[in-house]
Amino acid sequence: MATTTGSSGVVKIAAAGGSVAVVGEVRSFTFDGSADTIESSVMGDSVRSYKAGLKTNTLSFDVYWDKADAQHLVLDERASIDFALYPTGTGSGELFLSGSGVVTSRSITASFDGMVEASFSVQCSGAVTETTVP
Repeated sequence: MATTTGSSGVVKIAAAGGSVAVVGEVRSFTFDGSADTIESSVMGDSVRSYKAGLKTNTLSFDVYWDKADAQHLVLDERASIDFALYPTGTGSGELFLSGSGVVTSRSITASFDGMVEASFSVQCSGAVTETTVP
């Protein structure tokens, strides 16, 4: 089985409808997907049964804060954005996920002996497309 490190990962974002561009200083990102279930059990059943419901996706990422990075400044709470995630890089044949969403949280932290860091969370809206870089 082939494994890979995350050091080549890339996050790109833009204000909704814009052209996505690289977010600088990314330290990590997480894409989460889940699906609701709808119970379909009826009287007389001896076990519960379920049907697939709606999908939900979220995106979160951590960066070293850079007030000069235009993409960091787009990521304000309630901002509608488009995104593209490249877990293993942007080379030909690499997997990437793209979609749109709403920024639901932004946290900027600093300490006297560390870097200024920021964390962002995005609630995806609509379908997320999974494809490969041409």
